[in-house]
Amino acid sequence: MFFSEHFITTLILSTLIIGYLIDSLAEYLNIRHLNPELPHEFSDVYDTDKYAKSQAYLKVNTRFGFITSSFDLAILLTFWFGGGFGLLDTFVRGLGQNTIVTGLLFIGILLLLKLLISLPFSLYATFVIEEKFGFNRTSFGLFFKDLIKSILLSSILGGFFLSLILWFFESFGPLAWFLCWMASILFIMAIQYIVPTWIMPLFNKFTPLERGPLKEAILNYARSINFSLSHIFVMDGSKRSGKSNAFFTGFGKNKRIVLFDTLVKQQSVEELVAVIAHEMGHFKKKHIIRRLVVSILQMGIIFFLISLCISREGLFHAFFVDKISIYAGLIFFGMLFSPIDLFLSLILQISSRRDEYEADQFAAITTKGHHHLVTALKQLSAHNLSNLTPHPFYVFLNYSHPPILERIRALEKIGTSPKGLTP
Repeated sequence: MFFSEHFITTLILSTLIIGYLIDSLAEYLNIRHLNPELPHEFSDVYDTDKYAKSQAYLKVNTRFGFITSSFDLAILLTFWFGGGFGLLDTFVRGLGQNTIVTGLLFIGILLLLKLLISLPFSLYATFVIEEKFGFNRTSFGLFFKDLIKSILLSSILGGFFLSLILWFFESFGPLAWFLCWMASILFIMAIQYIVPTWIMPLFNKFTPLERGPLKEAILNYARSINFSLSHIFVMDGSKRSGKSNAFFTGFGKNKRIVLFDTLVKQQSVEELVAVIAHEMGHFKKKHIIRRLVVSILQMGIIFFLISLCISREGLFHAFFVDKISIYAGLIFFGMLFSPIDLFLSLILQISSRRDEYEADQFAAITTKGHHHLVTALKQLSAHNLSNLTPHPFYVFLNYSHPPILERIRALEKIGTSPKGLTP
């Protein structure tokens, strides 16, 4: 009964519509929650015009996001109930290829259609919205060059991994889910080394940080917390956007700090060290390892559930597909799993927000003060036109980081507490 056609159709359709309505409500509440009065904590980095500009940026992106999500939902439902999945399955089967090639074509065409549908929206977001608010520095040539590279990389890496998954499920019966899980673990670990070394340099230039006060300050701080670090790079993020960021990538000897060139120009040495201290805090507090373990366990559960669902006739009939196949089952299971995926994402985001507070505290303690991290966060938010007062419900649904104002207030409490900066 659980896998009946009508139950599955009702479940997925309800999830899509309810999810759309909940997201729309959250966006509406977020806009209504805007306060024209600037929080006093930001009076040193915002003026009236810039604060008004940040709120206008949010409103424009929210309206555009609503149009995009409404269009995406309409297209999906039209394709689904218009028999699109069945027609596509008939087409790829008619090409007379083996099941793995047929599966790659089925999923590849779906992804290509999704890309083509989303392309006008991506162009508008980049060359109209981001341009209007002074962020876009991407040319049309660079935009499409990035797009082609992304398609090629996704086709190579994704195609290889998908072929392996299809082969396992077709060849190893009850053991297939376990073999897929093991292969996924190896794939993820390999990606941790491949991405920073070979893939990211295809899109951006990574220049080793020159010797000087900033590099010495970072290395001295890393030594003070026994953090092994040899790779510090500056990325030319300014060739695509005026926004700023910093991040860690890789593991073991391959881990590296990456600073956007825009960030280096905007922040002082002390502020940059504080930002990096926060990122190192994620490593020292085992957040990265824990998240990796959780994602690996989650993949194992997902592959096991796939093995239970992937050959159920009701799942295929719900999408108007007559013949059972592994490749179509993967797509349909993804939609069936969406309610559980939403629930899991909410839990993971709660954990992520807690980790951010802990990394902030680590940075404040190990740099012997919270002020530099506070000023760095303020300047980042002002430069990126961040929303300073998001609605709590919107935060609950969408934020992996706590709102910037809450982070700053938490840091201020650490700084004023007698034990706040005690390790």
